[in-house]
Amino acid sequence: MMFAGATVLGGVVSGFLAGVFGIGGGAVLVPMFYQILGMLQVDDSVRMHVAVGTSLAIIVPTSLRSFQAHYKRGAVDMSLLRSFLFPVPAGVVLASLTAAYISSEGLRIIFTVTMVVVGLRLLFNRESWRLGSTVPGGAARVLTGGLIGYFSTLMGIGGGIMNNTFMTLYGRPMHQAVATSSGVGVLIAVPGTLGYIWAGWGEPFLPPGSTGFVNWIGLALIIPIALVVTPLGVRVAHALSKRKLEVAFGLFALAVSLRFFISLF
Repeated sequence: MMFAGATVLGGVVSGFLAGVFGIGGGAVLVPMFYQILGMLQVDDSVRMHVAVGTSLAIIVPTSLRSFQAHYKRGAVDMSLLRSFLFPVPAGVVLASLTAAYISSEGLRIIFTVTMVVVGLRLLFNRESWRLGSTVPGGAARVLTGGLIGYFSTLMGIGGGIMNNTFMTLYGRPMHQAVATSSGVGVLIAVPGTLGYIWAGWGEPFLPPGSTGFVNWIGLALIIPIALVVTPLGVRVAHALSKRKLEVAFGLFALAVSLRFFISLF
């Protein structure tokens, strides 16, 4: 009952934040699953991996739903999204190979450090903090897409955190970055889910209802709720000002990173 109740609550929160921040909800789902799996005494060697893999599986429908809502509003940069069609999944595949060998502590450190950097950057953002006025193309964009796919997959997030940062550093409006990130989440979550199933295949300490590092019980409880709540988050995102959205996202990122920093000790 505790597992079901906490998971349902997480579905509401993650679905809402998927729409508000374009993050697919992974930044909420990963720490939530990590905590719940600990209560169920799941072995620490696979605990973080299952949290990440299940989060990616849940991001598939929430990102699709968020992308659909943002696309209808004409807020998605389809040109940028199309240029990520191959680099992002390539980074996802590489991350899935890494996940098969990296430790639970290693995954948590990557999650914590990334969230701290992104949170501070958004919280103390200034208009002068720009790398340029035009999003780079060519090899630079290919490399960026690969890195977004790689680190997002290791963190179990939909790429919104990194893609938001990338686009806003080149002067793109936060609302457009959030909308485009929902599409990036689809490119990450689908191959990422398959990769974590492969990476965890045959692991001896997996919780019941798991295929590889993906737990289908958590998936079944959260998806229906998240699909209903996500459009509400999209409405809130378009109602907020750019600065309010950045501050809210920054505070959220720091709060999540603090939770994982504590877990390391």
